[in-house]
Amino acid sequence: MQYSKGELRRAKTLELIKAHGKISLQEIIEVVGCSEATARRDLDMLEKSGGIIRTTGGAIYEGLLMQSAAELPFADKRDFKRQDKERIAEAAASLVEEGDIICLTGGTTTFFIAKALKSRRNITIVTNAVNIAFELADSEDIQVVVIGGVMRAKSYELSGPLAENVIDRINITKMFLGVDGVSLNHGFTMHSELEARIAQLMIERSSEVYAVFDQSKLEKSALFTITPLRQVTGVITNKQPEGWFEQACREQQIAVHTTIDHTAST
Repeated sequence: MQYSKGELRRAKTLELIKAHGKISLQEIIEVVGCSEATARRDLDMLEKSGGIIRTTGGAIYEGLLMQSAAELPFADKRDFKRQDKERIAEAAASLVEEGDIICLTGGTTTFFIAKALKSRRNITIVTNAVNIAFELADSEDIQVVVIGGVMRAKSYELSGPLAENVIDRINITKMFLGVDGVSLNHGFTMHSELEARIAQLMIERSSEVYAVFDQSKLEKSALFTITPLRQVTGVITNKQPEGWFEQACREQQIAVHTTIDHTAST
């Protein structure tokens, strides 16, 4: 079977991405020997065929994201399943009412919730994520409360004793909890012990807690448990639960909100 020059070039690009986990446009141009416009077109085609995720200035191997998301910068994780995250964010935003005090933990899905809430009026958003606070900085009708502490570079989250002292003084109406894994035995989990601790404290101060995640997080366990499944009010995800997760939600009386439900009601 004979392959075109374009097919061979894209095959070589894909091999490079798999070998290194991620690649920049400049690296493609230098190694493959093509123009920037050609490199961009090739990455767009490779993303459509599956296996890679386009990022600003390059691409990431999807398998790497699935296996070691905790080690990747926020900007790279943000584009992984972005459309699903944006739809989950819209579903989460539909639960927010005027006068609510909303808590957003750090994470890519919660970042999109912040974007979905930017035009709201008369709500307060409490967060330990610097990038979420910055995203909301120009929203005049939203009061933003930033929990202090030491920032973790790859997630932009603040944690430590300063954060814990602030949390102990606030009351939260609805909390949207970003997670790294969801499993029957370990519940909702997170890669960072410090971030898990902050999330646990904010859960204690919240009237309602909604875990927000796409289906890629199911049946995965990060190192630290934030909370058992039974302790959340509900989950917001991109697909209707099946199997053990459906049973767990039913038995633990966990409300299920999906992007399918939200799309049908809008």
